[in-house]
Amino acid sequence: MSVRVLLADDQPLMLVALAILVGDTDDLEVVGEAGDGHEAVRLVRELRPDVVVMDIRMPGMDGIEASRQATAEPDPPKVLVLTTFDDDEYVYGALRAGASGFLLKSMALNAILDAIRVVAAGDALIAPSVTRRLIADFAGTSGPTAPGDAEPAGDSSAIAGITDREREVLALVGRGLSNGEIAERLVISAATAKTHVARLFAKLEARDRVHLAIIAFETGLVPRRR
Repeated sequence: MSVRVLLADDQPLMLVALAILVGDTDDLEVVGEAGDGHEAVRLVRELRPDVVVMDIRMPGMDGIEASRQATAEPDPPKVLVLTTFDDDEYVYGALRAGASGFLLKSMALNAILDAIRVVAAGDALIAPSVTRRLIADFAGTSGPTAPGDAEPAGDSSAIAGITDREREVLALVGRGLSNGEIAERLVISAATAKTHVARLFAKLEARDRVHLAIIAFETGLVPRRR
């Protein structure tokens, strides 16, 4: 089954290039194109795409607000935000709005195809090393500390329903570790690590690993520096 993709960008040439690129693949399908945020949200409601490739700077309603409204829909699509500049303000805004990742328009077009597949599969686009920096800044800290460096801060009530092992896994996700790295650290199988992460998605109603990482910071599982 093809991944159903909605494209939202106010630059006609970008829309054409993306539509041709996605249309030439066997596993992706363009179901709609929008030139601004209002139209993007309307088409999300009408077409129910799997993934929205969303520009940030658009007239009327920008991509961040459109992402917020799109991800608030029942059975929402995954949102992949496009930016022209590597601006942290845009990145944080996109994450807060529910986006599963972001891309720069300077990236190769083929990389966008791979990113759509990654997001459609329920994963975050951001690489682990970048996740650590972005989520640390998002949580108001310069970076995660080693255990014992500082007392954890945050409201742990949000994770009251998870097990001790799931807390360990969530903390490692917050530090940007992959399932394989978590398995190695906890001396468990990769399949078991994947199961723990899947249960965290369900229990915490997290949309992707970036969202889990944010929860890990906000609840104090990954402590902040003093």
